[in-house]
Amino acid sequence: MSVFLSKAILDFFIAFGIVLGGAMVGGVGAVLSLQPPTHTMMEVADRIKIWALAAAIGGTIDPMRVIESNMLGGNLSPVIKQILYLGFAFLGAHMGSELVKWVCSSRN
Repeated sequence: MSVFLSKAILDFFIAFGIVLGGAMVGGVGAVLSLQPPTHTMMEVADRIKIWALAAAIGGTIDPMRVIESNMLGGNLSPVIKQILYLGFAFLGAHMGSELVKWVCSSRN
């Protein structure tokens, strides 16, 4: 499997896991604090999406610097790769959030 595809799949599942895991642990915290867990899980899943995206692509501003420096230099291949990595990470975070919403709404 190519390096690009391996990293893209890894970014997807890291973002997916952060959202899913954060919502589940947030639900446990809601139960312990006597709050409705489904509402808390859906709220956490929505709030944590951007952080899951940032963590999946490296947690720093470096991917944006890669895009900027290569775009200004006229080298578009790394730019397209970074944008695709961001897309895969966003897709993973969004799917994790939608899964949490789907599970929580089917329980009501």
